[in-house]
Amino acid sequence: MGDKSPKANQKHKAQQKGKAAGAAQKKNTAAAAKSAQKPKR
Repeated sequence: MGDKSPKANQKHKAQQKGKAAGAAQKKNTAAAAKSAQKPKR
């Protein structure tokens, strides 16, 4: 796993970015679902 080739590095960066985006999306969906369930006063 100690591959320092540019290709491997690029792949890893893309994977991290994708993971972060997925987590952010999940958070947003959860927040949206929560606010939709809770009636605003």
